[in-house]
Amino acid sequence: MIRKQIHTISVIILLFLSLAASAQKQKPKNESWYDEKLLHFGFSLGFNTMDFKVTPNQAYLDSTGLYPEVSILNPGINIQIVTDLRPAKYMDIRFLPGVSFGQRVVRYYKDKELYNAQQRLESSFLEFPLLLKFKGDRLNNVRPYVITGLNYRYDLAAKKEYEEKEGNSEPVYLRLKRPDLYYEVGAGMDFYLTYFKLSIELKMSNGFRDIIVDTPPPQHQEFRNAIDRMKSQIWVLAFHFE
Repeated sequence: MIRKQIHTISVIILLFLSLAASAQKQKPKNESWYDEKLLHFGFSLGFNTMDFKVTPNQAYLDSTGLYPEVSILNPGINIQIVTDLRPAKYMDIRFLPGVSFGQRVVRYYKDKELYNAQQRLESSFLEFPLLLKFKGDRLNNVRPYVITGLNYRYDLAAKKEYEEKEGNSEPVYLRLKRPDLYYEVGAGMDFYLTYFKLSIELKMSNGFRDIIVDTPPPQHQEFRNAIDRMKSQIWVLAFHFE
């Protein structure tokens, strides 16, 4: 009886060991030579959501009750060229010049009620991000990573002068400075497919600069005066094809 129990336990243990060994076997890797490349190129398509971190002018708020807020977020697009240099096994240096398009809407509230004024701010950026990519171990055809770095953006759509828009569009209350430097952090996954690598990445980008132009417009000065500082923030969901 005891021998049978020992035999049964031994069979169960051997079965578990066999299953564990089988589970540890690696599947065939796609593009197994890919990680040995020193330099490679690709392209990237992405979607963004642009936002402002608005700091209201507290003194102006106390005296007038006028409060600015970004209350409408609209999706935009990103298009970039990927240049990737691998100086170390678990680190890449990435340069992704490109363009991005998006818009933000600043609404005003007075005494906690929506005021009859808003400003639509469109942006068309030239982007020059330089990033460090820190990679984990590759598991079959998947590899996680985190990314960080700096991104210089130049907004081609920023207003040089205050002007009344033509037609029925709203007047210009706010102007933005064109250049800004952003710090970026994010994470993603590399998927090694048969003929290329697909990376899906989520990234947050925060501007260092107060990008609102200090001089208020000749008319409607209250809308500029209601804002103390305004910094840019952008979220990007990117798909890299390399």
